[in-house]
Amino acid sequence: MNALEIKNVSKVYANAKVALDNVSLDVPEGSFFALLGPNGAGKSTLINILADTVNASSGNVSLLGRNLFHERAWCKRRMGVVPQEIAFDPFFSPREILKFSRGMYGQKADDAWVDELLERLELSEHAHKITRQLSGGMRRRLLVAQALVHRPKLIILDEPTAGVDVELRKRLWDFMRELNAAGTTILLTTHYLEEAEELCDRVAIIDQGKVITSRPMKALLGEVASSSLCLSYDKPLQFSEEDKAVLTDFSPRVCDHQLCLTLHSQGKSLNFDAAYQAAMQRFGPPAGVEIRQEDLEDVFLRLTGDKI
Repeated sequence: MNALEIKNVSKVYANAKVALDNVSLDVPEGSFFALLGPNGAGKSTLINILADTVNASSGNVSLLGRNLFHERAWCKRRMGVVPQEIAFDPFFSPREILKFSRGMYGQKADDAWVDELLERLELSEHAHKITRQLSGGMRRRLLVAQALVHRPKLIILDEPTAGVDVELRKRLWDFMRELNAAGTTILLTTHYLEEAEELCDRVAIIDQGKVITSRPMKALLGEVASSSLCLSYDKPLQFSEEDKAVLTDFSPRVCDHQLCLTLHSQGKSLNFDAAYQAAMQRFGPPAGVEIRQEDLEDVFLRLTGDKI
């Protein structure tokens, strides 16, 4: 079962700007799903539609099989959203905010869960301060706690670790992994692509309001990512049109003393030995050999036209 099904969602603003263009995504229940894209790609617009702060121009969304647009109250009780913007009443404490939030979702008081959230997000010693006394990082952690206080089935994290120090970010992700392992579905947007690669089992990349790819993380890195054989020589390479013709299957790139031959995962069946032998025939034995594998950031930059 899919926790979230987004079908043909578009958003066109009054000035005719197209923010989303027929976007369709399935987020499987229990997945840790990364939604990636360059600035202005449409990520925030899509999340705002899910959070009911922006209306879609067309399309449908279902949460756990229920229509998100027609059954907002039911869906909101099962969804938690950590937005990019921080907005709290400056005169309430974190503990008060979490208690009020549970009530707004129609949940009974649960002091034990509130205490656990405050502890896990390292806010316990600040629980009785008013929010205007909290640092930016503390307020962002309070946003996470507020999104979790009603124990939602789906958590949407929109750049949740912006402004959070490295050690605390690691502990936050450990907590998110525990929640995900217990069955909570997590939808994450982040500019820290190494985090997405480490945490998420599925990924979608959108650009200019359109979905470029959506698949399991391992499949993306296995099927789309490429490897390169990089050969270093003791002298600059003289690379002729004849050399390009011989090595064309490997998309050769030459930079002074180095030749890089790319092995694409799709298309022709190519291997490192074939690339090495082809280079040997043209330029002789190399002084150094290195194999480079594209990671998520490399794939992202290539698919979105080198934008981040």
